[in-house]
Amino acid sequence: MGLFNSKELAEIERLKGIIQIYKEEADEKDKKIRSIEKSITPEMKSVQTLTHTISEKRAEIEALESRIKELKIELHKQDAVIAEKKNYIIELDDTILLQEFNLYEPLYDFATSEEFKGRLSQIRDMQKEMIKGKTAAICEIEWTIDGSKAKGKTFTTNNIKQIIRTFNTECENAIDRVKFNNIDSMKARIQKSYDDLNKINSSNRVVITSDYLNLKMHELHLAIEWAMKKQEEKEELRRLKEEQREQAKIAKEIEEARREIEKEQSHYNNVLKKLEDQIEQAKTEEQKEALIEKKETISHQIEDLDKALEDVDYRAANMKAGYVYVISNIGSFGEHVYKIGMTRRLDPMDRIYELGDASVPFNFDVHAMVFSEDAPSLEAALHRAFDAKKLNMINTRREFFRVTLEEIETVIKEHYDKTVDFCRIPPAEQYRESMRILESLQEV
Repeated sequence: MGLFNSKELAEIERLKGIIQIYKEEADEKDKKIRSIEKSITPEMKSVQTLTHTISEKRAEIEALESRIKELKIELHKQDAVIAEKKNYIIELDDTILLQEFNLYEPLYDFATSEEFKGRLSQIRDMQKEMIKGKTAAICEIEWTIDGSKAKGKTFTTNNIKQIIRTFNTECENAIDRVKFNNIDSMKARIQKSYDDLNKINSSNRVVITSDYLNLKMHELHLAIEWAMKKQEEKEELRRLKEEQREQAKIAKEIEEARREIEKEQSHYNNVLKKLEDQIEQAKTEEQKEALIEKKETISHQIEDLDKALEDVDYRAANMKAGYVYVISNIGSFGEHVYKIGMTRRLDPMDRIYELGDASVPFNFDVHAMVFSEDAPSLEAALHRAFDAKKLNMINTRREFFRVTLEEIETVIKEHYDKTVDFCRIPPAEQYRESMRILESLQEV
C-alpha cells in the first residue's frame, strides 16, 4: 500500500502544475526585470538615488519639525514658569534693587515720630490679640488622629504655631531691612512668604488669614514712615541747632562791633576835646587853622562811627535784615550749579569762608551779594522759583540749584528794586591752577 491514495496523488499533481505555472511566470517576470535594468541609464539611476535621498531628508525634516513643535511647547511652559517666578524675585542687596524706583507715597499723616510709634504699637498689639484669639491662622477642618480628636487638636495647634512663627520671622526680617527705596521688595517678600506657607500647609488645611497679612503690611509701612519721620525730625533739629549757633555768632559779632565802635567813639571824643582846648590856646592863626582842620577830620570820623553804631543797632533790632548770596564752586560741583543762601552776619564773607571749609576741595566764588531788609523773603522767592531745579529733592536745606546766572538775575530783579552787581565768570583760582598743574604733569 502506497503513502498516498489516488485522490491525494491527483491533488499533488494538480499542485505541481500550479507551481510550474507560477515558476514560469516568475521566470518571465525576472526576464522582464533584467531587460528593464539593462535599459536604465546612469542618469535614471542617479535620479532614483536622489529621489530616495530626498525621501529620507523629508522624513528627517518632518522629525525635526515635530521636535521643534515639542520644544516650543516646552519653551512656552518654561516662559510661564519664569513669568511666575519673576513676580517673586526679591533682591535684598541694597546696591542692586530688582524693581522700578517709584517715589514712596506715605499711608499715614502723623505729625511726629511719637505718633507713628504709638500707631505701630497698636498694630503690634492687634497682631498679638489675633494670635491669642486664634484668628491669625486657622485650620479649615477638625482633624482626628488614630481616632482621637484630642490628638488631632494637638496636631492642628502645633501646625498653627509653626506657620505663625515662621511667618513672623520672615516679616521681622523684611521690616528690619525696609528702606524708602526697597519698600516694594519687602512687601513682595512678605506676600511671597504668606503664599508659600499657605501652599506648603495646604495638605493639613492650615492657613494664615488675610487680616493678619494686612496687619503685617501696615506694620511694614509704619516702620518705614516712622524711620523717615525720625530722620526728618533729626534734620529739623540739626537745622535749629545750626540756626541757634548762627544767631549766637551774630549776637557775638554785634556785641563786639558795638564795643569796638564805642571804644573808638570814646577815643575820638577825647581827641576832639583836646583839640578844642588846643584851638583855644593856639598862639597863631596858622596853628589854629591846622587844629581846626584836624578837628573837622576827627568830627567826620565820629560821624562815621555814629552811623556805624546806628547800623549795628538796626541789625540787632531787625532780625530780617541780611545778605542773600549767590555762590558757586565749579571745582566741586561743576558749572551752572549755584548755592543760593542767606546770612545775617555783619560781614557776609565770614559765612562764605565757613562754607568753603575742609568738606569741599576748593573755596566758593561769590557771584552776587544782595543786602535786603527782608533777606528771608528774597531767599524764599529764589528757592520757590528754582524748586524744580534743586540738586537734592529730598533735603530742602541743601540750597544747590542747577540754573544759569541769567535766571537768578531775573528772579532777583522781580523781587528787589535795587541794582545788583553780578560776577559772571568765577575766578576759581585754586581749581584752575590745579588743572594747569595736572595738565603739566600729564605732559611729562
